[in-house]
Formats: sequence, structure tokens, C-alpha cells
Amino acid sequence: MSAGERAFGEKKPRLTAAHWSKGPAAGSAVGHSARPSAASVGVRVRGVLDASGCSMLAPLQTGAARFSSYLLSRARKVLGSHLFSPCGVPEFCSISTRKLAAHGFGASMAAMVSFPPQRYHYFLVLDFEATCDKPQIHPQEIIEFPILKLNGRTMEIESTFHMYVQPVVHPQLTPFCTELTGIIQAMVDGQPSLQQVLERVDEWMAKEGLLDPNVKSIFVTCGDWDLKVMLPGQCQYLGLPVADYFKQWINLKKAYSFAMGCWPKNGLLDMNKGLSLQHIGRPHSGIDDCKNIANIMKTLAYRGFIFKQTSKPF
Repeated sequence: MSAGERAFGEKKPRLTAAHWSKGPAAGSAVGHSARPSAASVGVRVRGVLDASGCSMLAPLQTGAARFSSYLLSRARKVLGSHLFSPCGVPEFCSISTRKLAAHGFGASMAAMVSFPPQRYHYFLVLDFEATCDKPQIHPQEIIEFPILKLNGRTMEIESTFHMYVQPVVHPQLTPFCTELTGIIQAMVDGQPSLQQVLERVDEWMAKEGLLDPNVKSIFVTCGDWDLKVMLPGQCQYLGLPVADYFKQWINLKKAYSFAMGCWPKNGLLDMNKGLSLQHIGRPHSGIDDCKNIANIMKTLAYRGFIFKQTSKPF
């Protein structure tokens, strides 16, 4: 997240629990849907408070784990108080899975109790860093372009794309930019232009099978600035086309606010604090920010949250 993003205002979404739902039925459309009743999706929820005081809806039985009443009764007996734990973090999931497996539940069935399916095969976590200064320079130019390919079933990182980009309008980084991002002049000198990096992104997407029409993937950013402002703005300035896959995304801030009931005013720092997670790496390092986004997504997914597109069609 660069200084440009901090200056870009975002509207807080109307808070709702609609994202706590079962996975999509076969052939269903991807996107927001009306909030289902607990009875219709086999989900029981209760309100709990996390460490930051935010409201947390903790699914006790997700649509991904709709057992028969007999199996559900057995699972409840096995898990006991763990079934009602507000933690929902990987450690809790691991305990739950081991407990169920030890009592004769299959491994996949045990895992489903704590990890519902997502609507996408892959999440592409992206966080640009760009040239900046005080007062702000114009136009800003992307200087770090990282993407993490996150498996939508396991929420684990499967592949990484990471390149630095040579700025052309303001080729010399300012001291403010270096202090904020940790990117020094030598890291961008001689690097490919944005046009060349975008070509390599497309090659990487093809190699990873992400351009297959049968594979559902979506970008995830911490805010709308990266794909609503920064990339289309620079591409327009340079006369470059913007690939269609960059035109829909999930704003993690909005997803977090749907899940937790409060807006993360300070972005990743607030989200990590709210989920009791340690911050990974250096703030405003693009690749480290991506790792934090992925970690936050994994934690919310383990709590039963279903991620949906937040951007509006271009």
C-alpha cells in the first residue's frame, strides 16, 4: 500500500452477514446474493467479540459440512467446547480436525467442519508500490508489482509473481518514497517498463492456468486504489490497454468489515490486530503486504467467511 492509496478515499460498505454462507450450488452465478436463512443453509451462528472488540459471526456448522443429523450430533460431542470457540484460527481448525479424525471421521469430512469452500479456484493477491512524495507527484508510477496465487480450497500460496518496474516520468525515486517503501534506486534502475511487466504478468497467468475459462480467479487488494486508480490511470497515461482480468477484484477492507463488523481504518495493521495476527515483514513493502493479505484471508476463511467480488463492473 503506497501513499497514493492512503490519499484515495473509500466508502464504508453497509455491514451485513450475507458473506457467511454456504458455497455455490453447481452452475450458480458468482457474486453477491441475498442473505440466506440459517435453516435454508444449515448454518447456526452466534455473535462473539474478537480481541479488538469487533463483532464476529462464528459459524457452528457451515454449508460445506452439512452432515446428517446423526453425524452432526457425533461431531458436536467430539468437539465439545471447541465447536463454540471464537478463535477460528488455523490452530483451532487443526485441533478440530485431529479430534474428528481420531473419532473415525474421514480426513476430508473433518477438515470441512472448519473450512467451507470458496467461490473461486484461485485468489490473486496484489499490492502495488508506486512513486510518491510530499506533496504528491503526478503522475505516480508503479515500481513494485507483486502477485501471490492463493489456492481457494486450501488458502495456501501456490505461486508468486514479483517484479520491480522502471519509472519513466520520474525515474529518480524520492527520499520519501525510499523511506516509505524500502525500495532504493538500484532496485528499479534497469528494470523492465510497465508495458514489459504487464506482458510478463500475462505469460505468468497463462503458465499458471489462470486464463483457462473454466478456472475462476479474482484479484484481491487492500483497498480499491490499486486496480481502480493506479493501474488504469498509468495505463491511460502511457496508452496501454488494461487486461480484463484486472477489472474485477475483492477489496479486503470491505471483506473484513463484512466479516468483523467494523471498518479497518488503518488497513492491514487494524486487520492483523483485529484477528490477533503478527504483521509479516515491512509495512509498505508490496510483497510483504501481499503476504499479510493472504494471511488475513486464510484466517477469515477458516472462520467460515466466503469471499465475493466487491468491485463494480467497469
